[in-house]
Amino acid sequence: MCVIHGQQVTIENGETLYIREREGGEVPVLFIHGNMTSSKHWDVVLEKMDASYKLYAIDLRGFGKSTYNQSFQSLKELADDVHAVVEKLGVQHASVVGWSTGGGVAMQLAAGYPKFVDRLILMSSLSTRGYPFQDHEGKRLNTKEQIENDRLRTIPTLQAYKNRDKSFLKKVWNAGIYTNHQPEPERYEEYLEDMLTQRNLVDIYYSNNHFNMSDTYNGLEEGTKEIERIQAPILIVWGEDDLVIVRSMTEEIIEDFQTFNKDVHVSYLQDTGHSPPIDRLEELIETFEGFIANG
Repeated sequence: MCVIHGQQVTIENGETLYIREREGGEVPVLFIHGNMTSSKHWDVVLEKMDASYKLYAIDLRGFGKSTYNQSFQSLKELADDVHAVVEKLGVQHASVVGWSTGGGVAMQLAAGYPKFVDRLILMSSLSTRGYPFQDHEGKRLNTKEQIENDRLRTIPTLQAYKNRDKSFLKKVWNAGIYTNHQPEPERYEEYLEDMLTQRNLVDIYYSNNHFNMSDTYNGLEEGTKEIERIQAPILIVWGEDDLVIVRSMTEEIIEDFQTFNKDVHVSYLQDTGHSPPIDRLEELIETFEGFIANG
């Protein structure tokens, strides 16, 4: 039986981040969650991956059990948080898995600290060109104020958090994320409770909207070309039924990394939506382990 324990790590900017550690062998893997989640949503992966792996899963600033003392403007700030935590723990390198928004954080981590990242796995990840935030007319919003006042996504979600409206959140997840399979009821309830811990929704929407590490203008920002700094081999994992990250976003990631002649591998998962750990756990873990071991 795997042993998982958590600890709080305070870093120089005053934030205290929570990180789960699963005891194992000497091959380190770091998992970075996405929006509306935390390290909790990696639990089935931490429980099932081979014992030869030493696993870490972190709560980003403003999620789960981590603090949210300061707002942020970019996913790079979250990547810097993550690196500060692993540095304090003495983790010198790891394969890094980023899910959805966490994929952007993982890309920033790999670009900013290339010697830390052995392998980069982008699972159901936002594009290298970000994730556009549009109003009901399809107009791309720009400022945090505009995003905060959005009646389509922001206001209903913030209201659900405020009122602890799990039924609303469950409807959202069933419609967009757990479209193929759902967690077993007890685990699903834990996930819903975990969603209510998010305090940074507007910051995340804003950061995703402005994120662009490519060499292409994304309609809002010029690309920074930071992916050129990434040295690790890259695995892109995408579920063919994903309603959150559409195929064109995944194709953008592939195109942008190939532009810089990066070592890119792609795995398409059938009968899989935006939550591969729930839809295709065994196949997902086999894919992770094969890439980490063999590149």
